[in-house]
Amino acid sequence: MATEKIHFVTGKLAESALRQVLVELAPKADFAYTVQVMPITVAALLTPKWIAPRLEIPQGTTRVILPGYSEGEIEPVLGVVDVPVEFGPRDLRKLPEYFGQKSALPDLSAYDIEIIAEINHAPKKSLSEILSAAAGLKQQGADLIDVGCEPDGTWSGVSECVTALVAEGYRVSIDSLNPVEIAAAAAAGAELVLSVNSSNVEAAPDWGIEVVAIPDEIADVNSLQPVLEQLSACSVPFRIDPILEPVGFGFARSLRRYMLAREKWPDTPMMMGVGNLTELTEVDSAGVNMLLIAICQELGIHSVLTTSVINWARTSVREIDIARRLSRHSITNRVPPKHLGGELVSLRDARLLEFGIAQLSELSGRIRDHNYRLFAERGEIHLLGGGLHLHDEDPFEVFDALVDAGSPNLDPSHAFYLGYEMCKAMTALTLGKQYTQDEALDWGHLTVSEKDRHRLKKRSRSSRKPD
Repeated sequence: MATEKIHFVTGKLAESALRQVLVELAPKADFAYTVQVMPITVAALLTPKWIAPRLEIPQGTTRVILPGYSEGEIEPVLGVVDVPVEFGPRDLRKLPEYFGQKSALPDLSAYDIEIIAEINHAPKKSLSEILSAAAGLKQQGADLIDVGCEPDGTWSGVSECVTALVAEGYRVSIDSLNPVEIAAAAAAGAELVLSVNSSNVEAAPDWGIEVVAIPDEIADVNSLQPVLEQLSACSVPFRIDPILEPVGFGFARSLRRYMLAREKWPDTPMMMGVGNLTELTEVDSAGVNMLLIAICQELGIHSVLTTSVINWARTSVREIDIARRLSRHSITNRVPPKHLGGELVSLRDARLLEFGIAQLSELSGRIRDHNYRLFAERGEIHLLGGGLHLHDEDPFEVFDALVDAGSPNLDPSHAFYLGYEMCKAMTALTLGKQYTQDEALDWGHLTVSEKDRHRLKKRSRSSRKPD
């Protein structure tokens, strides 16, 4: 016998689809159910205040679930029933997940890779620009702010810069080979030096902070050995970076050097400068960052240096923050980094939920009002409303057909709305993404919600008359 009896509230348009979902879901989730179809076509136009006086709760009901699109406070419904009431998911096809039919996402809070985010060409920036950049990088997930100096000349303002960053609570590293700049930065509170080789290693004991050792000859990882010996002899803490090279300049060989370095110095902390690849590879950076962080996780490289200068890599810090959590979870638990939230899946969605042409045709025959419902499936945009089912791969053709149909509800406001929504639908079709009317496309960690600025509220206020 089912442990719950749940009363679902919906509109006429969604009734058939809801019942289809519940027939399969109820036995799996162990609940009985009833469905109340309100005298209104679109469930999105229902509000708790409108629902409350029309609600009919069957005896034995243990819970009431309202449509996820219902707007307004839930209190009016709570005032007329004595069982729990809640909003379901906006997309009824996601009800199985709502009832826990998929395992909950794992805890991805743990990570052990440190992000060092560089502010490039710092000497050419004002102090306010540097502080603003640091705030943005920290918000994205940076652990250290790296002050990137210029290769020629000595920056007289390095001490002021580091002092200001430390005063704001930032951990700071200095990216320079110039001993004078490094000494000033260390005295001002920097805690890490990028980088040290035979050209400046003699001064390293004077700085009193950790350094990153790099090879004198990039192609030869063994050229690190003399520098490491000097640092060890003077008790200078260090981590090593064999230097990642860009595609076209020995990328694969440089990966091999990291592996060789880990074999040669199994217990020595290491760093990888991943920006050498993301900045110089004309491709969206998320996938590149994920693979590099996975390599770091497997090799025990627990710090990475990144930049976010070029536009295609401007969210690298955030991407690495996500990737380090995914990689640690994956490797610790020996599972692929898949179905763990999808924050790095931006261009294409993991899966598409479709009604299918048959169900869309059925829905179109049941609509009696002149509000428009949009769907994007199998290469076409579908517009349903007032006895219409228009569909074409070209949104302009759909709109022209709507005009030709003499729709009475095509004022400038609705025309703009349809153009906006069909543009989203076309983007979804082009990239292979899920389109849901009145909702933002899912861009992973880049998604910007439309909930608070969408015209759905305005449209629904003028369309709340039941059939």
